[in-house]
Amino acid sequence: MNYIKTLTNGIIKENPVFVLLLGMCPTFGTTTSALNGMSMGLATMFVLICSNIVVSFIKSLTPDKVRIPVFIVIIASFVTILQMCLKAYLPDINKSLGLFIPLIVVNCIILGRAEAFANKNPVIASAVDGLGMGVGFTAALFCMALIREFLGNGTLFSDAQNLLSVFGENVLGGFNGITVLNTPMTLFILPAGGFFVFGILIALANKISDKKKLPRAELHGCESCPLASTCSKVVSEREDKMI
Repeated sequence: MNYIKTLTNGIIKENPVFVLLLGMCPTFGTTTSALNGMSMGLATMFVLICSNIVVSFIKSLTPDKVRIPVFIVIIASFVTILQMCLKAYLPDINKSLGLFIPLIVVNCIILGRAEAFANKNPVIASAVDGLGMGVGFTAALFCMALIREFLGNGTLFSDAQNLLSVFGENVLGGFNGITVLNTPMTLFILPAGGFFVFGILIALANKISDKKKLPRAELHGCESCPLASTCSKVVSEREDKMI
């Protein structure tokens, strides 16, 4: 297997946010600051890699009828470990992200990769896929958060010590962000501003994809969902068509 292709697939060709349009809840909810966006991306990447490895490792032992519940239990276990570590070592980050940490359990990116890739491929390839998807997700959130914080708060990397404190006190000379705009546009840290920035980034991503002949962001039907084979709605629609 081409691991380089598997890695870059999640970053560029099948970017979870800008191409597949997955994980929209944390994308809009945690991108009001660059620190929060990057932290959410890294947290999701950790769960993606770990869950992919375990799912791939036990795929031959998991009966088809219960594989989805098994996947959810695996994902929930790693999310619990993640949240406990954040509470212990990065309490400010845990408080800032709040409910979005436990909501990683139902993030469609993680369950989708477990079903579509890890359940069908070797352990190393699954780990690489989780890394690629995680990097792509983190990059998308960081990019969007950077723009929203810059325009909406007039700052960059505000409260950086909340993340850097894990390496000790006053890391990088106590750097805690910079102020770049004295009159920020508050709209951009509100939901409406998030949709505006997201729309602009999607348009740019589609333009680049068209030039390089890559897949562009589109809303797909239920048939393209990686969990379609287990969805009662899709199954019933197929049966109706056969009748």
